[in-house]
Amino acid sequence: MSLPADLCLNQLVKNIDIKVATFNLFNYLEPPFAYYDFDRIYSSEQWDKKQRWIVDYLDEFQPDVIGFQEVFSPDSLRDLVQDAGYPYFAVVDQAEVVDDFIYRSPVVALASRYPINQIASPRPDLAVASEIGLGDDFSFSRKVVRATVALPHIGECDCYVVHFKSKRPMLEHENDGELSLEKNIIEKLKAQVVGGWGSTIQRGSEAALLMLNMIERREESGLPMMLMGDFNNTLADGVLTHLITDDLRFVHKSDSELFLAKYLLKDAWDLYQTTGNDTDGVIRKATHYFGETSSVLDYILLSSEFDACCHSSLFEVSKYETYDRHLINPIFERDGESTDHGIVSITLLLRQ
Repeated sequence: MSLPADLCLNQLVKNIDIKVATFNLFNYLEPPFAYYDFDRIYSSEQWDKKQRWIVDYLDEFQPDVIGFQEVFSPDSLRDLVQDAGYPYFAVVDQAEVVDDFIYRSPVVALASRYPINQIASPRPDLAVASEIGLGDDFSFSRKVVRATVALPHIGECDCYVVHFKSKRPMLEHENDGELSLEKNIIEKLKAQVVGGWGSTIQRGSEAALLMLNMIERREESGLPMMLMGDFNNTLADGVLTHLITDDLRFVHKSDSELFLAKYLLKDAWDLYQTTGNDTDGVIRKATHYFGETSSVLDYILLSSEFDACCHSSLFEVSKYETYDRHLINPIFERDGESTDHGIVSITLLLRQ
């Protein structure tokens, strides 16, 4: 389905803001298929409830471009969002199926009200991966979607959707009945220490090699960039900070600033703080809760075209929202089949 050309043109002229969201769907799999284990299957009532919850969010917040994670059933999602007013859809992979009906390895996708002119799946530079000790068979744990979307006023923009490697340890120890309780605990500890670090290496490497690909693409095309998704990590703890690198070692600051701004990504939250909006005292909401801890795992990063501090920028971040009612104050009848993540959305306002 596509919109008539004259209707698209009218929308491009009239719209002075663009809304972007990133949405972890949490095991989006149409029954009668199962996710991960044979007994994890939605009933028809549960599935309908999950579908309605997604549509209710879209109806209320009206994002124009939305990146999805944890998609097992992309065809079902495509149909759902098309009916909700999103005629353009991008996906580059499919989930793994074992035993005919058990699904693993969900994928990412992007839906848009505006035309998608190109869809691609960026690949890591294997030569570089080998140089930094990752091996020449390195791959992203989940394929990345790059959708080049024709946005109002700014034109084509490369929109990337990611779901970086989770913190679940790569190695696990199953209890061995022949071992003592202490020995089993020691083996679990060893697996967690080494396996957790392995996941961290994978996650940080995915981000670094994707950023390398984005820089090369930007150098070639000159197009604006958005990077959105579930990062499975905060930006602040060092594992993913290279995504928002803003200086170069051993290069004079005046020299680097002349060229570096074009290739930088900035956190939409930070850009929102600099726009002059009434943000004093506003605290960034967590997007994920685990036990008694909470953290921001879901992000939208933007290139300089959306940075109000850049004189040549066309848009600024006028609103930043984290939808978390289903996490903070859930009502089963409404939120029983929702998601375990908050949904981050931003509004980009055309600068006058």
